[in-house]
Amino acid sequence: MEEKKLDTKSILGFVLIAGLMIWMMYNNIDKEKKSMAEDAEKAKIEKVEKAKEAAVNKVMADTTKADSLRVKALQSSLGAFAYSASLPSAKENLTEVTNGLLTLKIANKGGYITEATVNGYEQFNKDSKKQVELIKQNNANLNLQINTQDNRILNTKDLYFEPTVTKEGENQVVTMRLKAGANQFLEYRYVLKPKEYMMDFAIRSQGLNSVVNTSKPLEMEWQLKSFRNEKSVSYENRYTDLVYEYEDGKDNSLSATSKLDEKSVEKVTYVAFKQHFFTSILLTDTPFKTAQLKSENLVHDEKIDTVYTKNFVARLPLEFKNGELSYNMNWYYGPSDYKTLNSYNKNLDEVMPLGWGIFGWINRYVFIPVYSVLSDFMPHGIAIIIFTILVRLVMSPVTYKSYLSQAKMKVLRPEIAELNEKYGKDPMKKQQETMKLYNKAGVNPMAGCLPAVMQIPVFYALFQFFPSYFDLRQKSFLWADDLSSYDSVLHLPFYIPFYGNHVSLFPILASVAIFFYMKMTTGDQAMSTPPQEGMPDMSKIMKIMIYVSPIMMLFFFNNYASGLSLYYFISNTITIGIMLVIKNYIVNEEKIHAQIQENKTKPQKQSKFQRKMQEMMEQAEAQKNAKQNKK
Repeated sequence: MEEKKLDTKSILGFVLIAGLMIWMMYNNIDKEKKSMAEDAEKAKIEKVEKAKEAAVNKVMADTTKADSLRVKALQSSLGAFAYSASLPSAKENLTEVTNGLLTLKIANKGGYITEATVNGYEQFNKDSKKQVELIKQNNANLNLQINTQDNRILNTKDLYFEPTVTKEGENQVVTMRLKAGANQFLEYRYVLKPKEYMMDFAIRSQGLNSVVNTSKPLEMEWQLKSFRNEKSVSYENRYTDLVYEYEDGKDNSLSATSKLDEKSVEKVTYVAFKQHFFTSILLTDTPFKTAQLKSENLVHDEKIDTVYTKNFVARLPLEFKNGELSYNMNWYYGPSDYKTLNSYNKNLDEVMPLGWGIFGWINRYVFIPVYSVLSDFMPHGIAIIIFTILVRLVMSPVTYKSYLSQAKMKVLRPEIAELNEKYGKDPMKKQQETMKLYNKAGVNPMAGCLPAVMQIPVFYALFQFFPSYFDLRQKSFLWADDLSSYDSVLHLPFYIPFYGNHVSLFPILASVAIFFYMKMTTGDQAMSTPPQEGMPDMSKIMKIMIYVSPIMMLFFFNNYASGLSLYYFISNTITIGIMLVIKNYIVNEEKIHAQIQENKTKPQKQSKFQRKMQEMMEQAEAQKNAKQNKK
């Protein structure tokens, strides 16, 4: 029994061992199969990778060959500056910087500003809310024409610069380098300061004396087609011009109305491409020896809306010193605002058309300060009215003297008429007796003209002030949505020559006021001025002018700034009121007549002018009598 049991146990053990061996063999076979499959997959992947590597190597070889050919082609056309064209920066990229007031974009190609936006100011079309753009859509470029040592002529506007943006304190610095080698380059350096319209700009070179022909200056060309930014094309174009400073502080401008105006100027220190209310200015610490300036009018038909108003070009030579360039300059992109421009102390206020001589003096030191104070605490329309009242009150003594002179002449009119009748056949004697009458009566016939002459500087200064004052831009009053442009109340479906295709209300009101003012003053003046023999009857001419002047103003001011028309309307209305007060409450013709009669009884001293006139008349009378005696 025990043997049988042992045999049974042995058999079971063998079976278990055999099963275990079979299981182990099966596992080993499975692992070998998996291992073989993995090896096959790995071999397949390696084969694919090798194929990819071979393909990449082939592409790289082809690219290297193509790059080599490209570099050779660049070298044949650009010479040493092929180095710059082969750099990663040789592509159409823009570098954008902003300081809150300005947003600038500077292109790799050409290294110059391709977009300049004045933040916070909108174009005339308020529906689009489009910011004022001085540079956009390739309307401007800056180019240096380079003459190389190997007789090539290259233009920087076609070459690629390498950009670098850094910070110097709060200033943003954009450096654009046109490279001929690792340490050989032409550099533009822009420094944008916080909250400034003026930026520093420098042009310098390093190590280019072996590449560039330095025996003659590089010609820098700055060109800009000025965008239309205001409501009226004709009005904006009238105040868009090229202004420049030369010969140690002198200033001048090219014609704003000519189709084409060109000028060559020496020792130029700044050039301003001025639009009506915005301007682009290039200034230099080292005066340009000469400058070729050009202004081309692009508005061929004022009846048609246009994109551009003027095309400005300035060609300026950059001279080498010790084989290198080094120019420190400035760019200004911003408002044509007197206060802003004057704050830089660089004579930039001359960019503003405030008038020459006494006219500019009145604007700078009287009108601008006074109006600035008023507009600081009241709306601009009300400020214009208060400003007008102040001007008329200051000028009221002149108005009084003018009217008083007319009243005296009116009182003497019957006596002058008697002299005309008595000495009608002897003009010289008539003139002598008339002068004696004036002298006895204490009346100066020129007194009525002098007040009018004294008002001319004020009139002209105001005529320059309102179109130039930046703060009026897009400021509304009553129906006028922009005091710096016309106040259209009716759009016409047709165009009237010299008038336009709209009706402005402020010029109509101003014309009506001028009509009544001239009716009062010109009528009295015509009555007080007796006709002279051989001379046209001034009374008839003055009567015609009563009607012609308001019509002329209506046509002339229809496209002008509504702020200017508002001033003339208020001014003439106030003057009419002052004249009525003087006529009805101050000047009494009966008292004047009594005073004249009293003056006649008193011995009168002749002024130097009167004495000289008397002597001239007596000499003329003596010569006339001598000729008659000879006959």
